[in-house]
Amino acid sequence: MSEPIPVSRAVDHGTAKLMPDVDRDRAWLLTVDGAPQSYVDLDEPEHLEFEYARRLGHALDVAAEPGGALDVLHLGGGALTLPRYVAATRPGSRQDVIEADRGLLDLVTEHLPLPPGSGITPHAADARAWLEAAPADSADVVLADVFGGSRVPAHLTSLDYAREAERVLRPHGLYLANLADAAPFTFLRSQLANFTALFEHLALIAEPAVLRGRRFGNAVLLASHTPLNTPALTRRTAADAFPARVEEGDMLKKFIGAARPIADPDAVPSPEPPAGAFGIG
Repeated sequence: MSEPIPVSRAVDHGTAKLMPDVDRDRAWLLTVDGAPQSYVDLDEPEHLEFEYARRLGHALDVAAEPGGALDVLHLGGGALTLPRYVAATRPGSRQDVIEADRGLLDLVTEHLPLPPGSGITPHAADARAWLEAAPADSADVVLADVFGGSRVPAHLTSLDYAREAERVLRPHGLYLANLADAAPFTFLRSQLANFTALFEHLALIAEPAVLRGRRFGNAVLLASHTPLNTPALTRRTAADAFPARVEEGDMLKKFIGAARPIADPDAVPSPEPPAGAFGIG
């Protein structure tokens, strides 16, 4: 049996590479212009390699009763890691995945095909445009993991965008986002301010070193109109191979401080990561 070989292709927004993992059969790393984007194990879709993906997975696990099907809208596709995870852990879920880079989507679906009956439907479209056209109260979860290169695009960082996400979610729904920042957290605070203006319950998952401002890193935002299952989430994230902390309530209000929601005209992309922040060896 021949060994899998790397695949490289020019896509709409750079050069994408699929590289096989020598330690796991049928597992692949996706990079775009050298920056890691996704990791997928086709034989074990429940395996989440990246720290931020594991934290999003924990949030999805406690979003509803274990194993219960969900209607999920994914903004950002990558290698479809989290849609595959939901399909494996919550059979019968219906999932739409919105990816702006059609070339990337074609590469992933060609070389890392979805299993039959997965309930996952990929779409080549702009995340904000799709969200604005989506029916109200149509999703149990909206999961945003959109990076143009290594930055969240500005049109996905405003209060106007957050309001569209809130409209699409059902009353019990959960908004999740993968964000990245460093001290003094101007971007992250503004994102929290946007969602605090619309949702009663917020939480943030991040590594303590990131929250203490020691390095640039990812933070997972959760927002809902109904109380979050933070005790279960805290247990899962603390026991993870990459431990993280869950912040909510007064601690989160203190973190937000004087930050205010940002309207479309003033919205900016997330900050550029420092060199090597998310690189691979």
